[in-house]
Amino acid sequence: MTSMKDRQEGFERKFALDEEQKFRATARRNKALGLWAAEKLGKTGEDAEAYAKEVVVSDLQEAGDHDVLRKILADFQAAGVQQSEHQIRRTMDELMVEAMQYVKDAG
Repeated sequence: MTSMKDRQEGFERKFALDEEQKFRATARRNKALGLWAAEKLGKTGEDAEAYAKEVVVSDLQEAGDHDVLRKILADFQAAGVQQSEHQIRRTMDELMVEAMQYVKDAG
């Protein structure tokens, strides 16, 4: 009976760790995405960092990536930056792979 409880607790710890890593990786991805978008928008230095923070905060509006995508699409359209939704999603996916690897390596 004890081994079953130990096993359950192990699964719970793994789930909690996985969720924490996913959260950290998503925040890291969003910052990198914000910096990428800032460059496309012609922002540099402190303006680029501030924009990246806006992108990170925009992810708190709803579950999933739709809020981040909407923000960047709207900002690109307002500035006349030609990037399709597909291109932005591809960049999001690429940056998420990098962020997940970083978080796993950082342990």
